[in-house]
Amino acid sequence: MGYFNRKGIDKDAYIQLIEEYRETMYRIAYGYLGNETEALESIDEAIYLGYAKRKSVKEPEFAKTWLTRILINECYRILKKSKHVSFYEFPPDLADEREEPISLNTKLALQSLSEDLRQVIILRYFADMTIKETAEFLSMPEGTVSSKARKALSILRIELMDEEGEKIYEKES
Repeated sequence: MGYFNRKGIDKDAYIQLIEEYRETMYRIAYGYLGNETEALESIDEAIYLGYAKRKSVKEPEFAKTWLTRILINECYRILKKSKHVSFYEFPPDLADEREEPISLNTKLALQSLSEDLRQVIILRYFADMTIKETAEFLSMPEGTVSSKARKALSILRIELMDEEGEKIYEKES
C-alpha cells in the first residue's frame, strides 16, 4: 500500500483509500443502520473524521481497520441519536441482483441476533471479510469468530422455520 509516509496518510493516498474501500464502507454502514440515508450520512462523517485524523495512522496494514472502526463508531452514534429500530436488509444496489427481495421474516431474524453475533454476520457477509480479517478487526481468535458465525447462522435458520418445520424464505428451484 502506497498510502503512508512518516507523517501518516497524505491527501492523495487518503482519497485513493476511500475510492478503493467505499463500496465496502457502504455495505457495513447499511448493515448496521438499515437505512440508505443514514448509511450515507455515517460514511460522510467517517470520511471527514478519517481525513482530519489521517496523520495519526502509522501502520499501512491497519488503514482499512482504522477506517472501519471510525465508520462503526459513527453508525453507533447515529443509532444512539435516533434510537430507532432498524431492519437490516441487503443494500439497494445488491438487492437488485437478488432474485427476490429479502423478506420481513429475514429482516426480523437478523434484528433478533445479539449485537456480538450481528456484528460478526455484518462483517462476514455484508463487508465480505474473511474469518481471519473479522477476527483481527474484532480482536478475537479466529475460532471464536467461526463459532459465532455458525451460532448466528443456526439462530437465523431456526428463526426462519415455520411451525411445520419448513423454510419460510426459500428460493424456488
